[in-house]
Amino acid sequence: MRIFHIHQGNATELAALPSQPPAAGFYWISCTRAAFGEQLGLVQAALQATTGLQLVDLHVSDLLNAQLPSHYDYTSQYDLLVFRRLAATGHGAAPSSSPPAPTHTAAPSAPAAPPERMSGPPVLRRIDTSPVGFAVFDQVLLSVHPSDCAVRDAYASRLLAAARGDARGDAQRDPRPGSSSLGRLPTSPADLMMRVVNLIVDGYLDLRRELSRQLDHWQAELLKPRARFANWSALLEARLALHQLDEICEDQNTAVQDWIDAVETWPEPETPVLQRELDLLKVRSRDVLEHIERVVHHVRRLEQSTETAVQMHFSVQSNRTNDIMRTLTALTAVFLPLNLIAGIFGMNFEFIPLVHKQDGFWWAMGSMTVIAVGLIALFWRKRYLARTGQH
Repeated sequence: MRIFHIHQGNATELAALPSQPPAAGFYWISCTRAAFGEQLGLVQAALQATTGLQLVDLHVSDLLNAQLPSHYDYTSQYDLLVFRRLAATGHGAAPSSSPPAPTHTAAPSAPAAPPERMSGPPVLRRIDTSPVGFAVFDQVLLSVHPSDCAVRDAYASRLLAAARGDARGDAQRDPRPGSSSLGRLPTSPADLMMRVVNLIVDGYLDLRRELSRQLDHWQAELLKPRARFANWSALLEARLALHQLDEICEDQNTAVQDWIDAVETWPEPETPVLQRELDLLKVRSRDVLEHIERVVHHVRRLEQSTETAVQMHFSVQSNRTNDIMRTLTALTAVFLPLNLIAGIFGMNFEFIPLVHKQDGFWWAMGSMTVIAVGLIALFWRKRYLARTGQH
């Protein structure tokens, strides 16, 4: 569990759960799903002490559910967003370089539920789709992550690095209100949540090149003219995995769109500074939605490309079969008259022209050669025996 106090352009990591509302700024309480289940009472007590509210039982179940799809819900006191991450293990954000954060455990951690992973090619099998839950209060953001979520530690490192940069630049900063680097630090729990969600989505956008390379390799294998593609089971698994990714992205899109609709109903702020923060939150939310739509577009394009490659593969195979059958038909047509001549002279009659002549054999062979050469020349001229080129 990691707790941060973000206030006045600064971010401080706390060693224990807060016991009173922040004098300025807000708290970020982030924990793994296992730690949240073990220390639910302490977390609820901290929320009661800092916000005067607690999570309802249904939302607690949502945050503990490792198979829940992306969705948005709300109460009159707080908002809840569950967002399934699309980060590949080993390809997500880099882990934090800061020292290990203090943890607050009352009992040994229970084994975390295994994340849901895709089938198909290696890049799809490495994609982890575990949900990340956010409960957004006025002065507190509670986030529940998978046990191996590098996004949280990566953003925490950015947060602390930005805070250290702000502290070093205080002497040169314009002292007027609003002139600090709040643009680099989140200004509210909702803003922090959208930044973390944006980092999750951008983590999947980074996978596009490797995913495209894997499927492009399969497409090249499908279209090789002299190769026999046999990895149909893996290709089917990849198509099913892409379809599952499409459904996950659709759920993400719906959840963020519901969040944006809810933000639009918020009352107008009373000061220009708060109005600017709200406008920036709306812009960031729409930016996250646009990134998700890019993911959806990319996944659907890969599905279509794979389907097109399969269709082209069967079209190439059909053309090859047609070429073979055309060649065999032409050769059969060449030998048909030769077989006819051989059959005539093989009849069991006593008197057949040329049979008893000394040069009858050569006349028969010559006529058969002339007929064969003439038919081959005719079929070659009509391109019945010519190659149609590479496929």
